[in-house]
Amino acid sequence: MKNVFNFSIVASFIGLWITTHVPESFELILGFILIFTFGMVHGSNDLLIVNKLLINTKHYSKLTLLTAYLFVVSFAILIFYWAPALAMILFMLFSAYHFGEQHWEHRFSKLNSYRKSIFYFSYGMFILYLLFAFNDTGVKSIVFEITSYEITRLYSQIVLIVLGSIIGLVLITEFLTKRLAIEAILKELFTLVVLAMIFSSSSLIWGFAIYFILWHSIPSLLEQIKFIYGDVKTVSALNYCKAALPYWIISLVGMVILYAIFSSEKQFYSLFFAFIAAVTFPHAIVMVKMFSKKKAQP
Repeated sequence: MKNVFNFSIVASFIGLWITTHVPESFELILGFILIFTFGMVHGSNDLLIVNKLLINTKHYSKLTLLTAYLFVVSFAILIFYWAPALAMILFMLFSAYHFGEQHWEHRFSKLNSYRKSIFYFSYGMFILYLLFAFNDTGVKSIVFEITSYEITRLYSQIVLIVLGSIIGLVLITEFLTKRLAIEAILKELFTLVVLAMIFSSSSLIWGFAIYFILWHSIPSLLEQIKFIYGDVKTVSALNYCKAALPYWIISLVGMVILYAIFSSEKQFYSLFFAFIAAVTFPHAIVMVKMFSKKKAQP
């Protein structure tokens, strides 16, 4: 993971450089391109992972799994259509836990599962609120566009203090019990400083894209490739991309169809987050199962 960390740091500073040298409109376009490529690909092989998880189970066919997956995605889109405020809250909750789990799962081995879940959620939500704190106006605008509710305050400072206290308490406890090295803690603090610099200097979408791609999607891709194929060699990565390609294309077509159907009723951000949320719900669940399976393996 060291090479991934170094890559993410260097690429993040390149992203910061882009922020200071290109117009915001270009940031927006580049951000969506990254999200619709790397971001969507990292969630396109959920069914392959499920097949790996159920390799010794004969009760489920590929058609059954695909049907169940599409049902969850369709149901999530309907929730966004009929109850956008509820859907957005669920999206935040699922995303926060998923981000925290992906970032920290390889570091914690002996932490109580209940406290581990709280920590994952707290860390993921801290990242999101760190982004929100520096893009207050943009967040309020998008929330209003999606839910038609106008929020006046995000309470970012209070939320960050509470979440930061929870994160700090867990890390200090892990350090004092010698289950987490001080170097690991300092590295994570440095990561948060880098992200804060990026979030404070970039637009909402560009800041999210940098975190989502460099600090979440790429590490997640490597974890998935290793889980499915047993290594992260070039051949395995190519096989992963080949397997993901049909689902990625279907996802893009689905997004276009969704926009064509509802563009007269909903604005782009509403449809974009509805679609991202729709694939996030099943993906987050699959990742929880994948990490649990990895821990159970000798």
